[in-house]
Amino acid sequence: MTEPAPERPQESPPLHRTAHARTEVPLPLDSTAHERPQESLPLDSTAQLLTRITAALGTQLSLVSLNGTRRPMHRTPQQPPQSNVSPLIPAAPALVAVAHGSRDPRALHTVTELLDRVRELRPGLDVRLGHIELNEPLLPRTLDDLGSGEAVLVPLLLGRGYHVKQDIPEAVAGAAALRTRTAGPLGPHPLLVEALHGRLTEAGWRPSDDGNRNSAVVLAAAGSRDPESAAGTRRTAQLLSERLGGVPVVPAYASAATPTVPAALRALAARGRRRVAVASYFTAPGRFASAAAAEATWIAAAPLGAHPAMARLLLHRYDQARAAGAPAHETLMNTRFLASA
Repeated sequence: MTEPAPERPQESPPLHRTAHARTEVPLPLDSTAHERPQESLPLDSTAQLLTRITAALGTQLSLVSLNGTRRPMHRTPQQPPQSNVSPLIPAAPALVAVAHGSRDPRALHTVTELLDRVRELRPGLDVRLGHIELNEPLLPRTLDDLGSGEAVLVPLLLGRGYHVKQDIPEAVAGAAALRTRTAGPLGPHPLLVEALHGRLTEAGWRPSDDGNRNSAVVLAAAGSRDPESAAGTRRTAQLLSERLGGVPVVPAYASAATPTVPAALRALAARGRRRVAVASYFTAPGRFASAAAAEATWIAAAPLGAHPAMARLLLHRYDQARAAGAPAHETLMNTRFLASA
């Protein structure tokens, strides 16, 4: 006759261990029975067990109303739905790029491509084109089409010459209903130097030419009798020289100023510079740019055109003019401010 199996002692209710190892809390009564059992720490006394079971029951019963239904859980008040109607935001002033104009059909194509890049960088901005001469649309027509709106004129000109100081203000004065601000010319500015360096690299300039005793650059510009224009070109030449490791960069001009491009090339050759590149300081192809490139004894870079740095510079000048808060019809003449980075 076998002995009866010893009676198994009654197990305590499973306990849930919290993040602190020394604290044990009984599982809620509505926990499922098939959950993985957790190891319990020994209780000090039966009194502690009863105290904890009573606390757990009190917590569960607090969620039950007198009629036996479960009380609703506390919820954070929901925010009222936001309206889909946004407040009216005034449209940004139109950007009117003011180009000189050229009989070379490549000029209009290049400027159009540049403005397309500007639109890609600033979607939604109204970007328009007006020419001083030779190409349509002429600037007065572009301003007239804007009616009584607001515009910022950004000259696609590299220096402060007659067109910036006379032609553009005269066209603005004829658009009496239009609120306008006129930015300064594009140059000098480090972004122009970036574009010039990019065009030289495309033409064949190599890193080994930087700082080379045989290398030099002629910065071919249109030329102007205005001393501010010449000062701006000299500053750009200085910045480009620094970018190229200190090689000489000599400003030269296609008209109205000296030295000419051929004279600058001869002077550099006389100083032992055998690899002299011509950097085209023109916004678009044209007669002057073609004549300067034809004088090159080594490589000649393309005009600045639609280089990505040019598109960024247009928007930079546009933003500067807006931030300056100039009154309507006032051309910004502070060269030091507008030439800053």
